[in-house]
Amino acid sequence: MAISDWPLAERPRERLLAHGAAVLSDAELLAVFLRSGIRGKSAVELARELLAGLDGLGELMASPENLRGVKGLGPAKKAQLAAVMEVARRCLRQTLQSSGALTSPGAVRDYLRLAIAEREHEVFVCLWLDAQHRVISCEELFRGTLTQTSVYPREIVKAGLKANAAAVIFAHNHPSGVAQPSQADELLTRNLQEALALVEVKVLDHFIVAGSQALSFAERGLL
Repeated sequence: MAISDWPLAERPRERLLAHGAAVLSDAELLAVFLRSGIRGKSAVELARELLAGLDGLGELMASPENLRGVKGLGPAKKAQLAAVMEVARRCLRQTLQSSGALTSPGAVRDYLRLAIAEREHEVFVCLWLDAQHRVISCEELFRGTLTQTSVYPREIVKAGLKANAAAVIFAHNHPSGVAQPSQADELLTRNLQEALALVEVKVLDHFIVAGSQALSFAERGLL
């Protein structure tokens, strides 16, 4: 049955307008963006198919490859979802810039997941912060292969000085989908801590992002 044949009180868009977006399920929210389904499937059913096997909207948005091969999801719908993802990134970046990274740890995680989880190769980024831990910029400094990235402390120090940063949060992704630090990751973090300490830039955290996961070195006691 098409959504247009549903009772008005049960249609996602009408429920959103009447009661607010918070009352909708993940599938219903996604259906509002999709607007229409395909032959034999309503927009809600198509949304449920997209979300099947995923950890909610966060994982879908963090990993756009989940959209590939889904019947009925053409260029227009993919463009709409890509636009939603970029809106989310910019809103989270603005939240971090105004409120401070340490007071919004969830926003840091969400932003990094949206920023780098989808990459098919490893990247290393620096979230440069001012003395109040507000975000100055998020800079991708190094790009590698599927399994590794070469990171040079000298370049990190130069970038920190250029940004006039007081602190930094590092992040890199694991395209393998496994959010576990290697010995090389731990050694690199210690080396970067020591190098940046010489120019009075404090390393607050290092995140490993893999799909919908974002592992924190600080929470693991690795900093």
